[in-house]
Amino acid sequence: MVMRVYIVAGEPSGDLLASGMMKAIRTQCPEVEFRGIGGESMRDEGMQSRFDIAEISVMGVVEVLGHLSLITKRIHQTVNDIIDWQPDVLVTVDSWGFVSSVAGKLRKRKVHIPIVHYVAPQVWAWKKGRAKSVARLVDRLMMLLPYEGKYFEKYGLKCDFVGHPVIERMSGIDFDPVEFRRHHGIPEDTIVLSLLPGSRHSEVVRMIPIFKRAVEIINKKKGNLFVVVPTVAGVEAEVRECFAGWDIPVRVVVGGAERYNAFKTSRIALATSGTVSLELTAVSVPHLIAYTFNPLTNWLVKRVIKIKYANLINILDDREIIPELVLDHCRSGLIADTALKLMDTPQYREAQTAEARRVLEQLRLPEMLPSERAAQIVIEEARRKS
Repeated sequence: MVMRVYIVAGEPSGDLLASGMMKAIRTQCPEVEFRGIGGESMRDEGMQSRFDIAEISVMGVVEVLGHLSLITKRIHQTVNDIIDWQPDVLVTVDSWGFVSSVAGKLRKRKVHIPIVHYVAPQVWAWKKGRAKSVARLVDRLMMLLPYEGKYFEKYGLKCDFVGHPVIERMSGIDFDPVEFRRHHGIPEDTIVLSLLPGSRHSEVVRMIPIFKRAVEIINKKKGNLFVVVPTVAGVEAEVRECFAGWDIPVRVVVGGAERYNAFKTSRIALATSGTVSLELTAVSVPHLIAYTFNPLTNWLVKRVIKIKYANLINILDDREIIPELVLDHCRSGLIADTALKLMDTPQYREAQTAEARRVLEQLRLPEMLPSERAAQIVIEEARRKS
């Protein structure tokens, strides 16, 4: 009998996470059929998304309000599609704002499908009371961080630490910086800098101008820069347009192999906050993170978020290992100053990469890969229904 798995991933990082899980599910249970919402990585695993996830991949209070009508329409469309297809299990991946609405409407309509959520909502950062609603809406929670269970288990939710997929994703990659330079026409005597402006349209629009000004300041002081911009297919055209005609040599690259070879070729990276920082840590690339919203959202975030750090490495070690330039500190001049310190101080770069790698090891599951454990849990829940 074919097992039916419906997956909802609302943004590129979740799409990548879900694709690894899909591959592992197919290995453990070849008779499986996938359906749902996702992006290019899930498409590569054979699932066509019901709509483009770029439509719902929005962050920030003001930013979400501008897309509310379309997001509401997509929630209803997703709920109806799940009910029509009647899967054995529903897996929601990250994007709690969107998937919680989907799960809530399924609960209201008394749809008896096991719901597994992958990536615990960060209730430890804000709205700790939200853990109770998570426990009410899903049947099982797969966590990337080992300490998150305590926030949800007290409400009766079964929680499983599966390990962080970045550790799995970065293993076994064949790095070849020399070939990367040759293929992209990057002269040997240039300093390569990776610039990562995010994977959402809203991030690209907001962060690229800030990063470009920072790089221009760096280039005036250092010269001889070559910028590589790894991006994803969903925003590739927009990113290329943003860098068209720039005075500084630049290459925009797409795809996992290109992305990781860009990292390995770089002296440092400037990154929008997110999973990319863990990827850079995994391949020992010194970097800083930067992020900001519009002024109103920044004002709200500062009053709601109660944690000291935005970067997961810093959160886990409770100190700033990776430099953070976020919200009001996300300014081109500050980014440039921090980047120049990284570029000019080998001891600083070496200390950052060593300390960050040490912290990253906390996210490893010793007995199996994260995707394998996630697949195992999803199959268990699907069989529980039948």
